[in-house]
Amino acid sequence: MAPKAGGDSAKVNSSVYKDKSKPTDIRLSNINAAKAVSDAIRTSLGPRGMDKMIQAANGEVTITNDGATILKQMSVIHPAAKMLVELSRAQDIEAGDGTTSVVVIAGALLDAAEKLLQKGIHPTVISDGFQKALQMALQVIEGMSTPVDLSNEDALLKAAATSLNSKVVSQHSTILAPIAVQAIRAVMEPIPNGIGARVDLRDVKVIERIGGTVEDTELVQGLVIPHRASNVNGPHRIEKAKVGLIQFCISPPKTDMDHNVIVSDYAAMDRVLKEERQYILNIVKQIKKAGCNVLLVQKSILRDALSDLAIHFLDKIKTMVIKDIEREDIEFVCKTLGCRPIASLDHFTAENLVNVDLVEEVNEPSGKYIKMTGCAGGGKTVSVLVRGTSSAVVAEAARSLHDALCAVRCVARRPALLPGGGAPEAAAAAALARAAIAAPGADHYCLRAYSDALEVIPSTLAENAGLNPIETVTELRAAHASASCAGSGVNVRRGRVTDMRHENVLQPLHVTASALGLATETVRAILKIDDIVNITD
Repeated sequence: MAPKAGGDSAKVNSSVYKDKSKPTDIRLSNINAAKAVSDAIRTSLGPRGMDKMIQAANGEVTITNDGATILKQMSVIHPAAKMLVELSRAQDIEAGDGTTSVVVIAGALLDAAEKLLQKGIHPTVISDGFQKALQMALQVIEGMSTPVDLSNEDALLKAAATSLNSKVVSQHSTILAPIAVQAIRAVMEPIPNGIGARVDLRDVKVIERIGGTVEDTELVQGLVIPHRASNVNGPHRIEKAKVGLIQFCISPPKTDMDHNVIVSDYAAMDRVLKEERQYILNIVKQIKKAGCNVLLVQKSILRDALSDLAIHFLDKIKTMVIKDIEREDIEFVCKTLGCRPIASLDHFTAENLVNVDLVEEVNEPSGKYIKMTGCAGGGKTVSVLVRGTSSAVVAEAARSLHDALCAVRCVARRPALLPGGGAPEAAAAAALARAAIAAPGADHYCLRAYSDALEVIPSTLAENAGLNPIETVTELRAAHASASCAGSGVNVRRGRVTDMRHENVLQPLHVTASALGLATETVRAILKIDDIVNITD
């Protein structure tokens, strides 16, 4: 009996050890899948980064180097790789900029974690060590940041220009950066008894127009509606306008969807047409009585917002009418004009109208649009007309402007700037390398690994600029070893390490702090996974 029992225990032990290899395989599979996503967009980092051409299934082409846009359109199947796509999206929501950097840092941290796992260090120990390293790194970058006065337009311009330098439209940064700063300063609201300001990017409406070049992009202190007036013979320019926004239709009512009315008698048909004419005439009379000469009509779902007869009558009373205002734009229109939407004819009175200095229909080769300026009672909103030679250029210019707006918003939210060019990451890496020498046990390896991983940013910037990454990072380490060169970073224009503060390459503290925090959190989550369970229906 004894030999048999020994044989059974040997089988049990072998099955236990066989199962123990599974978590390791799963962990390595997750790390490799996530690293593959990071490597795919690594070449897009920095001012000399390459662009990606993404072709959708319907043949639509997007040319961009924005990390969030690339990852959003990539077809990713592996669940761990999807976590990096979500990471980029989280950075886009939190800071709006640094979407490529956050994924590159996460990829480098996963590579460092893989090497630590191969040394036999437990994933939980690595996770805790990375969290300690993050806290030290955040202290270092906060210590090297420079406080910013939000009334100092020059500092905000530097942050916006640095954000635009890595974009396809970087040559137009002298035009787009001031527009981004003016837009944010126009809509920001100071936090009472607090530091910084509150900015809602929904108060900045970016409208894309094909025609002209990116240099023709303009900021409009007012409202821009990207379609023409519905009038046939009505006015196309009105000064001292009285504007009303309605949410009802100026067209004959329709029956329910499942019903039809069949009129076979000519006398009855004449009566129907007469009633329709009278119905529309009553609405138009009320509009005239209220003194409205510019009418905005919300887009209708079930029927036409305006009938031909209504347009004819509105032309007669010299009222400009703009239909099909999108439902999601109503809030922005109301805030800009300082009006309230009118839901029924009974409430269409002079008190519910707003005064606007000028409403005009602008005619361009690419089409017409409505511009309203001088909204005295309006709120803090602005519109930006982004122009370009093709839809791909316009779309990328709009994405670049969004990143610049987000960079300025980050400074408004947390008024501090850091030197760019990989300087914060290099400074944090140098501090962690020094701290690792005295750290006990596994923390020594974790801090050292985190330090090496942070150097991926300056290394990638140098690599994408055609410089020698090893030589550049070595030079950068030497610069940060001496306390006098805390702002040293990779100057891709000169091809060497210089003080980024003297080059006016500055980035918001919030963008870098958010990127480090979110990347570390994602890597810790991936390290904790030891199995993938598929649920079948």
